[in-house]
Amino acid sequence: MGQTRVTGSEDPRVTELRTAVSRLRRELAGHPREFPDRGIAEDELAALDAMAAGGVPEIPRLRRSLLLIAGAIGSVSALASALRDVRVAVDLFGEPPRG
Repeated sequence: MGQTRVTGSEDPRVTELRTAVSRLRRELAGHPREFPDRGIAEDELAALDAMAAGGVPEIPRLRRSLLLIAGAIGSVSALASALRDVRVAVDLFGEPPRG
């Protein structure tokens, strides 16, 4: 059966993350230039979206995905603003606990 969300019940950090990830996915899909690590960026953005859809994601996994995405598309200046928004959204979750 499908799941429905009650309006206003989603963590605002999750909403921000989903919005930022969606924007970067759209911009990446519309970017005409191919580059070697594009598939990595697309896979990690899909993973971030899935984590956000599942509720509050694990901070270490969020940060790992962010690093992989940044490494994959960091040199594509046309995507810099959308990538920054994803980083800001990930930062809303704070730092992972120190072991």
